[in-house]
This record gives sequence, structure tokens and C-alpha cells, in this order.
Amino acid sequence: MPLSPMSRLSIFVDGNNMFYAQQKNGWFFDPRRVLEHFTNDPDLMLINAFWYTGLKDSQDQRGFRDALISLGYTVRTKVLKEYYDDNSGKYSQKANLDIDIVVDMFNTVDQYDRVILFSGDGDFERAIEFLRSKSTHITVISTEGMIARELRNATDRYIDLNDIRDQIEKVENC
Repeated sequence: MPLSPMSRLSIFVDGNNMFYAQQKNGWFFDPRRVLEHFTNDPDLMLINAFWYTGLKDSQDQRGFRDALISLGYTVRTKVLKEYYDDNSGKYSQKANLDIDIVVDMFNTVDQYDRVILFSGDGDFERAIEFLRSKSTHITVISTEGMIARELRNATDRYIDLNDIRDQIEKVENC
């Protein structure tokens, strides 16, 4: 029986989007357990794991970023920008890392045939459609109420964070 070709996997984590999804769910995932969970298949080889996050300043989340790097993630950051919302009268902060995620996806497209995107942002719809046209299998991970209908529709597979909670949740003393 011929050996099945090994699938090459890249993981892209929209850190800010996932922070809010985890806050909404009331639990947080462990970046190490995420890598272990999605690479436990012997026919799957992890090529890249990217983590994108907005920072208040250059020292913000330093320990966390160092830990991600030591786990094998490529960490991309931008300083948060403050925006005023005329409707609500409130300020909010955004890092706008979506374009960075898409650029990395496109720049590395020849290196993988499977993508796991941790985000619920509908802005990724066109990028996902492009990757699928290249025969890339796309899995999107988010949570109900935070996954854009357009993104869910464009992907090959959607996984709710709560469905894999027991495999990826951050547990104390780990």
C-alpha cells in the first residue's frame, strides 16, 4: 500500500481576536497545547506557526512573546492605535494586523497545504478563497457569536473553541 503524502501545516493565530473570544468563553487556551493538539497526527508536519498581537508599547507582553518564540511561533507585533468612535463616544484600541496575517499566508503559500486560522474576522474571507483556489485546506477556529458568517462560509472546516477546550485549555501547574 503506498504511503500517503505528508500534509504540511501552517498555523496563524490572530492573537487579539482570540483574546476576546477566550474572554467571551471564560477560559484561555495554552499556545503549547494548541501546537501539540494540531500536530499529533503523524501524517502532518508543522511548517510554520505565526502569532499576531497588538502591544501597548515595545515592552508589553514581553514574557509571553518570549515564551511563544521558545515554543516555535513566529511572533508579529504592532503597537496599538487608539481610535475614537463617534457613535459610542468611546475610545478603542486596534492593532490592525489582518494585512500582516494575509501577507504571511501568501508569502508562505508554497510551503503548506493545510492552514489553521484562529480568527473570526470576516476580513479574511477573500484571502481564504484565494488559498482554497490553490488547493489549500482551511480550518478556521473561533467561537459562536464571534465568527463572521462570510468567513465560516469560505472555509473548509470550522471548529468552535469550546469543542476542543479539553485538548487546548490552559491548566494551572502545566
